[in-house]
This record gives sequence, structure tokens and C-alpha cells, in this order.
Amino acid sequence: MGLRLWACVLFFWSYLVFISSAYAQTAAAGGGDLMSQLSSMLPLVLMFVALYFIMIRPQMKRQKEHRAMVEALAKGDEVVTAGGVLGRVVDLDEQYLHVEVASGVRLQVQRPAVTQVLPKGTMKS
Repeated sequence: MGLRLWACVLFFWSYLVFISSAYAQTAAAGGGDLMSQLSSMLPLVLMFVALYFIMIRPQMKRQKEHRAMVEALAKGDEVVTAGGVLGRVVDLDEQYLHVEVASGVRLQVQRPAVTQVLPKGTMKS
């Protein structure tokens, strides 16, 4: 959460800098050349590149890892759902899986609701 806060602070700071420089440019006489316009856009481009590597790329990596984990689920895997329920996978469907949380108690959950696959033997029988 702290990383997102810093990204927002950086965004608003750069926004204020660009607004003040825009007012300064309109107040000054003359149109300026192409190089000055490109150099004024450079900080904005660098900010978006930094945001891509700080926020967007890691999120895409996490999504890819989660998708691979969900596709690799098999019977007998011990999993944790998004609600915090621990259980053992007893049946698999295309979209759903059945998780046994206690002897004779089965829950049907969507595959993406699985947040973690636990090592074998984590749950006590």
C-alpha cells in the first residue's frame, strides 16, 4: 500500500509542476522550439515508465503466477480459499472445485477463489 501512496504523491507533484510550467509558458512571449517542448514532456514520459515498472509489471506477474497455480490444481491438493478456509481438493470442474474442509463437509468454490496451495501434510487428517 505504501508504494501506491508514493506513486500517487509523485503523480500529483508532477501534475502541479506541469501546471505551473504551463502557466509560465503562456505568460512568456513566444512559442518555443520543438526541443523545448520535447524536453518539457520528458518528465511525464519518465514518470509513466517508472509507474509501469513499479506498479503495472509486478501486478501482471502476480496475475500470471496465480493463473498458473489455479490451472495446476489437482485432486488431493491442500488449498486456502480467499475466505481463509483450508481444505483438500476432492473434485475438479472447469470453473469450480470441491474442497473438503472436514470429514464429510464439502464446499464448492470457484477456481480463482483459491489463493494458496499448501504443502502436502499441512492439514491434519
